[in-house]
Amino acid sequence: QLQLVESGGGLVQPGGSLRLSCAASGFTLDRYTLGWFRQAPGKEREGVSCISRSGNSINYAQSVKGRFTISRDNAKNTVYLQMNSLKPEDTAVYYCAASTSGSSWRGCLPYGYDNWGQGTQVTVSS
Repeated sequence: QLQLVESGGGLVQPGGSLRLSCAASGFTLDRYTLGWFRQAPGKEREGVSCISRSGNSINYAQSVKGRFTISRDNAKNTVYLQMNSLKPEDTAVYYCAASTSGSSWRGCLPYGYDNWGQGTQVTVSS
């Protein structure tokens, strides 16, 4: 059974940092393009950052460029999202996802991903 499990969410003050992790079981991540997505209340799910199978190609949403860093450790079967300088508008449920398509990192769009975790809540508030 393919499963992705996110962790690392929580409540943080503006300007703070969090590191999200997403561990896979039932399959090896090195065959998949990976992405982090988020969904705030009343809004559509949006791509935050996506990374190619090799890790050499990365796409960031304009709103998080320079603040967030995606990385993957294929040996640990895990993908990470380091989030710095967090803002209240970053508040959302964050999901990791895997795609069998080698090009899904380019658009970083939810419909390109077919395996999803359950999500972890990130709340940025003072």
